[in-house]
Amino acid sequence: MERNRSKTFVIALGGNSILRAKQKGSAEEQYENIERTAEQLLDLLSSGNRIVITHGNGPQVGNLLLACEAAKDIVPPLPLDICGAATEGFMGYMIQNTLANQLRRIGAPHNITTVVTQVIVDRNDPAFKHPSKPIGPFYSAEEAEQLRREKGWEIIEDSARGYRRVVPSPIPVNIQQARIIKSMLDSGEIVIAVGGGGIPVVREANRDLRGVEAVIDKDYASARLAIEIDADVLFILTAVEYAYRDFATPQQKALEELSLAEAKKLLEEGHFGKGSMEPKIRAAIMFLEETSPDPSREREVIITLPETAMKALEGKTGTRIIR
Repeated sequence: MERNRSKTFVIALGGNSILRAKQKGSAEEQYENIERTAEQLLDLLSSGNRIVITHGNGPQVGNLLLACEAAKDIVPPLPLDICGAATEGFMGYMIQNTLANQLRRIGAPHNITTVVTQVIVDRNDPAFKHPSKPIGPFYSAEEAEQLRREKGWEIIEDSARGYRRVVPSPIPVNIQQARIIKSMLDSGEIVIAVGGGGIPVVREANRDLRGVEAVIDKDYASARLAIEIDADVLFILTAVEYAYRDFATPQQKALEELSLAEAKKLLEEGHFGKGSMEPKIRAAIMFLEETSPDPSREREVIITLPETAMKALEGKTGTRIIR
């Protein structure tokens, strides 16, 4: 891969970069986690390349929905698209403030801006007929039945702990702010975008955009953004240093470098967990298949830990997927 020109990186942060398991989600906890992640990414962020950062927001949206539920008799509840926008805004602020402080301390450029991002989905996506993404609080059977009647929600029994609402998880089609984000990169900004997969919207017949009750997978949205801004590298930073075949079995094997064809074959054979690594591999395939072919540029996807991202870019660790 050519190293002597500026590259465009999309860096997708996993949820544990901002909120770890068993934490309550206080602002202090989240700032501590972001501070640690910023330190781990400092070499990458100060490398002189064009950078977009994306992130998850599942626990944060869940907490906001719990707050709405607790206060429903005092203030009107917020629809899901507005909850997504709210978390995109406050999480973007926390990330951009922390990263800017870290970069300022080492004398590196630190112009960082959050873009609250609308992600266009297809109103005819099959996901709208088969909602599958659990969100929000747990309900009793009686509460669940009442919500089904009054609000028309799809509700399922979840992990024998109660009943939860499920919403569609459609595939992203376009990033509404992609042109603006690319322009910001051209002017030297680090951009934070498509937080939590972005705000899902559909295009009406009159060309208006309308928010919908859905959740977009963060890795798919990151891949779609990477395609639309013509990125060179999609980093998918998660809780493991490598993607594995036969994960969590005695035959487990770290995958260091895969071709696109090899990644598709392993996916078809069922080597990746449905709720964990599978969407990351699918996002990698999406990016590599849909970016414009250019013999002078080598596109790649890197899956690794935040603290090993720079080493992975140098080919020293992590899983690298190429065309």
